[in-house]
Amino acid sequence: MQKISIVGAGRVGETTAQILAEEQLCREIALYDVREDVPEGVALDIFQTAPFFEFDCRLSGSNDPAIMAGSDLVIITAGFPRKPGMSRSDVLAANVKIIDEVTDHLMAHAPDTTVLVVSNPVDTLTYRVAQRTGWPRSRVFGQAGVLDASRMAAFIAEETGFSALDITTIVLGGHGDTMVPMPRYCTINGVPVSNFIPPERLDAIIERTRKGGAEILALRKNSSAYDAPAAAVAAMVDAMAHNRRRLMPCVALLEGEYGEHGIAMGVPCVLDESGIAQVVELDLNERERADFASSVAAVRADIGRLAELALDAG
Repeated sequence: MQKISIVGAGRVGETTAQILAEEQLCREIALYDVREDVPEGVALDIFQTAPFFEFDCRLSGSNDPAIMAGSDLVIITAGFPRKPGMSRSDVLAANVKIIDEVTDHLMAHAPDTTVLVVSNPVDTLTYRVAQRTGWPRSRVFGQAGVLDASRMAAFIAEETGFSALDITTIVLGGHGDTMVPMPRYCTINGVPVSNFIPPERLDAIIERTRKGGAEILALRKNSSAYDAPAAAVAAMVDAMAHNRRRLMPCVALLEGEYGEHGIAMGVPCVLDESGIAQVVELDLNERERADFASSVAAVRADIGRLAELALDAG
């Protein structure tokens, strides 16, 4: 990619920019933030690590959204983080206003870009960006399942002692307490994970995966996770930048897959240079279908709130 813009120069945005620069996934990174001087400071700080990490990606920052012009990809990390005890849905009212403003800037300054949404609640806000822009789902999608799957893989590695490099996991559904980890599709170097972990321990890992973000938030106290989310974003960008056609769980608009329309949910997707090239439909068993339906209901409840929030704003 030639240019990637990151909206929000907070911890997730800054860490994402650092990883993208180190891995040289583009020639230019632009950081946009409404806080005066902050994006410039973040860009300068990261660029001064170039001699150590040996990259020549250029970084810049601005309070002017015009900095996003010409972007191949815009990554939206801006928004109010949740506090301990809050769910991701609890920040919807505040963050939808930010997302709407950012989306208007995108349409004005980067009308041909692809958009990767990270801000929470990511399923609902991805839907909002797609609804507001009218752009195809190949160009508007969200990051959640890659992070959730990496958390599950880390927990399995911790439980079994096996290398995390050999563990493959997948998580479907909304990015929240109703997410659907899929142990039936989890393997350790091709061997089903159930060969190594008894059912009760696997159930505990599933529940810990659902609460993975809350666990970190409770431990950090003054910050939600940012290292793993940024790494997840970088993995998705790498798949697109190198046209790898990787199968990754992404927040995608559903157009009949899994029997759903008019919703954005975490599902397996093929990522290539065009963005989402394909949504992959898995064969779900009875329990998985029920769990997925519960997750759909939770996301639809938040999408239903969007109309109420718009009326309140009016």
